[in-house]
Amino acid sequence: MELKSVKVEFPETANVIIGQTHFIKTAEDLYEAIVTAVPQAKFGLAFCEASGPCLIRTEGNDDRLTRIAADNAERIGAGHTFVVVMENSYPINVLNRIKGVQEVCSIFCATSNPVDAIVAENERGRGVVGVIDGEKPKGIETAKDAEDRKAFLRKIGYKR
Repeated sequence: MELKSVKVEFPETANVIIGQTHFIKTAEDLYEAIVTAVPQAKFGLAFCEASGPCLIRTEGNDDRLTRIAADNAERIGAGHTFVVVMENSYPINVLNRIKGVQEVCSIFCATSNPVDAIVAENERGRGVVGVIDGEKPKGIETAKDAEDRKAFLRKIGYKR
């Protein structure tokens, strides 16, 4: 078995969600979950089949983001993995809907940070072991840092 780090590439204006699922209807079900949660979201998604024709299935309402999701799914190359690339929305707005899709098994990340998928590969195929999401901590939050965090959340409307 070999471990590889696969850089996930997406626009600075976007967020990405990477997860694992288990059924061919995932692409359509994820599309419905996202579009009904945040109708103004622009997104594309890709799902890697793990049997049969083993194709990368795609859905979305934005051709550019759909292509970016498919390119990332192809580089990751792990069966039953899905990649969502979205703009005009945040993962927090759709994550519970995605988790509620019957065939979704787990979520590896939901982020706008630089992210790498850690992929294990053997003679049969590939699987996502986990992700490296963002950077390592630079220290422990101070009282000023906590104040700034709380002010930021209120500024963007997530807290009152």
